[in-house]
Amino acid sequence: MSVFKVELISTETVKPSSPTPDHLRHYQLSFLDQISPPIFMPLLFFYEKPHEDKDAIFNHLKKSLSDTLTGFYPLAGRIKENLFIECNDGGIPYVQAKVNCELSKVMEEPNPGQHNKLLPFKLDELNDLLLAVQVNLFDCGGIAVAICISHKVGDALSYFMLVNSWAATGRGDTDIKWPRFDSAQLFPPKNISGFEPSTGITKEEVVTKRFVFSASSIAELRDKYSEKANAESPTRPTRVEALSAFIWTRFMESTQSNADLQKKLYTILHAVNLRTRTDPPLPEYSFGNISRIAITAPRMEKGEECYKLIDQMRDAIRNVDVDYVKQLAESEEHLSFLKEAAAIFNQGGWIAFSFTSLCRFPLYEADFGWGKPIWVGSARLTFNHLVTFFDTRTGGGIEAWINLKPEDMAKFEADKELLSYVSSSPSKIVA
Repeated sequence: MSVFKVELISTETVKPSSPTPDHLRHYQLSFLDQISPPIFMPLLFFYEKPHEDKDAIFNHLKKSLSDTLTGFYPLAGRIKENLFIECNDGGIPYVQAKVNCELSKVMEEPNPGQHNKLLPFKLDELNDLLLAVQVNLFDCGGIAVAICISHKVGDALSYFMLVNSWAATGRGDTDIKWPRFDSAQLFPPKNISGFEPSTGITKEEVVTKRFVFSASSIAELRDKYSEKANAESPTRPTRVEALSAFIWTRFMESTQSNADLQKKLYTILHAVNLRTRTDPPLPEYSFGNISRIAITAPRMEKGEECYKLIDQMRDAIRNVDVDYVKQLAESEEHLSFLKEAAAIFNQGGWIAFSFTSLCRFPLYEADFGWGKPIWVGSARLTFNHLVTFFDTRTGGGIEAWINLKPEDMAKFEADKELLSYVSSSPSKIVA
C-alpha cells in the first residue's frame, strides 16, 4: 500500500466574493441538522496533470470557490451552539500542499488511512467550521482536491450541490441551480437536550479498507439472491441491496459469535433521501440534512444466508414514507427513539451496521476546467461498522469502503466467501 508524506505550502481563508445581505445572516438549523453528527464528510477528487502551472491552478480554484460561496453563504459562516449559523462571511480554510510521490502510486495502491494526510483537518475537529478545502499537488503534476463539509449543515446530496456548482463556476458556466436554504421550515428545530449528536463517533482505532466488486460479481450476487428469494417478492435485488445483504452476512459469519447473537441487538441502517418522500416532493437542490435512516432488524441466525434479508431491508426503506416524514417534523417520537437508542448503543448492547450509497450520485462530474476526475475516493472515517458504496468510474462495478475495528477487519478480510466475489487487484482501474 502507498505511504507518502505531505508538506503544507500555505493556508488561506477564502471568503464569498460578494457580501451576504443582512437579512440572510442568520441561518436556522433544522431538527435534522441538530441531530446530525459534528463531523466532516470527506471526499478526494483526483485529476491528471492540468495544462496550467500550479499557481494558476491554485488561484483558479480559489477564485471560483470564492464566487461559489456567494450562493452557498452559510458554509462561509460559523455554527453557534447547534442552533444556527452566523452567516458572517468568515470564510473557509483553503490549504495548499505538496505530496512527495506520483499520483499513479496512490491510484494503484489505494490506502484509505494515508488519505487522511490529504485532508485539511482531522474529521472530528470541526470547531465552528462548516467547510474546508485542501489542494494537493503530486510530484507528477497530478492533483487531489480534498473537500470536507460539516454534516451539521448538509447531507450527501447537499455535498454534491456544492462540489458541482463550484466546478461549474470554475468552467465559466452561468446556468447553475443555486441551493434552496429552507430546511428549518420543513423540520423546525427542537430542544434536543438529553441526546448527544456525537453518539457513534469513536476515538478508538478504526481500520478502513476498500473492496472492489466487479459488475460480473455483483450480477452473480443479484442472481444468487433472486434464486433464493421469496416467491411473493420476485423482484431482482438492486446492486446496492445485493451488496448490503452480502457484506452484512459475511460480517456476521466472520466476526460474530453465537454468544454475541444472544446478548446484542443487531440492526442494518440505510441512509434514505427524504426529498422525494415529502408531499409535495422537494426540489433536488433543497440544501440541508434532508435524509434519515431506515432501520432493519434482521431475523436471522448465524450460519444462515437469510435470503429474506433483502425483503426486510425493502420494507424498512418503504416505511420511510410521507407519513414518516410528517411525524418526523411534527412529533417528539423520533427524538425519544434517538435518546433510547443512544443509551443502548453507549452500553455496548447495539451493533448498528450502516450503509451509505453514493452510487448514481454525480461523483465524476466535477470538471473545474481541465477535465473530470480520474478517481474519487474517501479516507479513514471515525465510525465503526460503516460501509460507503461508490460507483467505479467505468465498468459498472462498486467500491465498498468498509470501516471496522482492527480485530474485526482481520477476520472479515480473510473470509473466503467474501474474497471469492472481491476483485483480486483492487486498484482504481478495476471495475
